[in-house]
Amino acid sequence: MRLRNLVCALVVALCFASMASAQDASQASSDPGKPAAAVAAPPVEKLVLKEGADVSLKFAQDLSSKTANDDDPVSLVLDQDIKIGDVVVVKAGAKAVGTITHAKKAGMMGKAGELNMRLDYLITDSGRLRLRGTKGKEGEGRVGATVALTVLFGPIGLIKHGKNVEIKQGTPLLVYTDENYDVPPTKVAAN
Repeated sequence: MRLRNLVCALVVALCFASMASAQDASQASSDPGKPAAAVAAPPVEKLVLKEGADVSLKFAQDLSSKTANDDDPVSLVLDQDIKIGDVVVVKAGAKAVGTITHAKKAGMMGKAGELNMRLDYLITDSGRLRLRGTKGKEGEGRVGATVALTVLFGPIGLIKHGKNVEIKQGTPLLVYTDENYDVPPTKVAAN
């Protein structure tokens, strides 16, 4: 009997303690003097930049098939913010990197120069975002896509010298994301 009374007293004490803590929690959420950390923040929505999204770049350097060599790095810059709705995923001015995969100087007999470049990645606040030069379709192999910057000029002549491919700094280039990119929660919360 004594044990039973003790158990009942303990249960009543626990009930009062849980009611008091619930009452304190409701007062904390309605009391403006309490710090904001006491109130739970709503969960942040997860945003994903889908594979195949448009990315507007511009060349950050002059390129020429006359001076370029295979495996030379190519510097590009993000021309416009990448956004999902109103959330800025990557700000304009972010650096992008490519690599020359084939460079051939213009030759005799009107043979034009050739310049091929592989897009590698865009540098973001939280790492790298892989890029590619073609839009592609779902299920197609797109790995290592190359942007061909080959230009053919004029009629072929016996002594005519072909033209080199010349790309000026600031020339726009539309490319695409090559992977899904999870937007960091800090970017989502900041916007």
